Amino acid sequence: MLKRMHKRPELWAKAFAGKLAATLLWRPKRRWGAQNLSQVHRLLLVRVDNRVGEALLMTPLLEALAPHAQVDLLVHEKTARVLEGHPLIAELFSLSTKALRFFPLSKEVSRLRTHRWELVVNCTNWSSPSTTASLLSRWIAPYTPVVGPACGIAKALADIAVPRREDTCSELLQRLHLLGPLGLPLDALPPLSFRKPRLSPAFAKQLSHIARPFALVNPGSRLLHRRVPQKVFVHLCEAILKLGYAPLVTWGPQEETLARQLVDKAPGSLLAPPTNLDELAALMQAARFVVSNNTGPMHLSVAVGAPTLALFFHMPMERWGHRFSPHHCVDLGPYSNNVDAMAKLAVQGLVQFYEGLCGGGSPPEGS
Repeated sequence: MLKRMHKRPELWAKAFAGKLAATLLWRPKRRWGAQNLSQVHRLLLVRVDNRVGEALLMTPLLEALAPHAQVDLLVHEKTARVLEGHPLIAELFSLSTKALRFFPLSKEVSRLRTHRWELVVNCTNWSSPSTTASLLSRWIAPYTPVVGPACGIAKALADIAVPRREDTCSELLQRLHLLGPLGLPLDALPPLSFRKPRLSPAFAKQLSHIARPFALVNPGSRLLHRRVPQKVFVHLCEAILKLGYAPLVTWGPQEETLARQLVDKAPGSLLAPPTNLDELAALMQAARFVVSNNTGPMHLSVAVGAPTLALFFHMPMERWGHRFSPHHCVDLGPYSNNVDAMAKLAVQGLVQFYEGLCGGGSPPEGS
């Protein structure tokens, strides 16, 4: 209750800022220019938070737009590494935290204002829109129509506000829905995608020497409350070994100890070498399948086409999961107070997932 009370002044301030900015930056001609968006040839997508998974969730929009228009993308500098080199991005722009915080004074933002995009799409969170992203999208497009979610400050600053879909809470589908005003065919769900991994000769050689067949296991997560208990991953590694695969345990910054502990507790598991984003992507492509917490690497696994088993803990699976073949999601949240029950459910999910990969039969020779 106290936390909600502290939040109210912040929400009021954001609402006031949005209405004030909408009034000061109002240009009636923008809406006239938004009458026929099916003729747009070049547009800018804006998503400026600093999370790997959020950047990867922008790629289905690129896939949907690519046959119809050139697409530029504006992101946080920390996620530019995720999207640079993507073949469907015409031009990638990035801003530092400092530039985002003081964007009316930023030289980088001033240069963005000189571009003449035909449309800007504010791809902010549809349930709790970002004040920074919404103000920035409006600021860099003084004469260009802005599309955004019909919610909060994003609605106040958009020329075309898109109501949320009521038939789904999927983050991916809600974000894709923002492209509706362009009149594109959006019946099929475009895939997540990633560039061809860029590997050094040394790592490519390392990759060729990893014992195969193997399954990749990612027990870490940037946010500790999303981490499935280690005991669950121990049971999963043991089940993977019984399927005939070596669990290869990957780790990110400050996660090496966690990975080593898992390898020690599940004999037969292997510790992955240190990896950057491209090297991790290459390991995922080489694996028979991937088992991961709900975290950035889970989305990366889906983006590179690796069959992925995602474990959800304290996060809504319906919103963030990829629930289509060959991927599978397991919600462990209802059993958060019973680790043994969580482990049993996770292993059952693994077996079901694996049987789906094999079509109910034995794994292919050499898989």
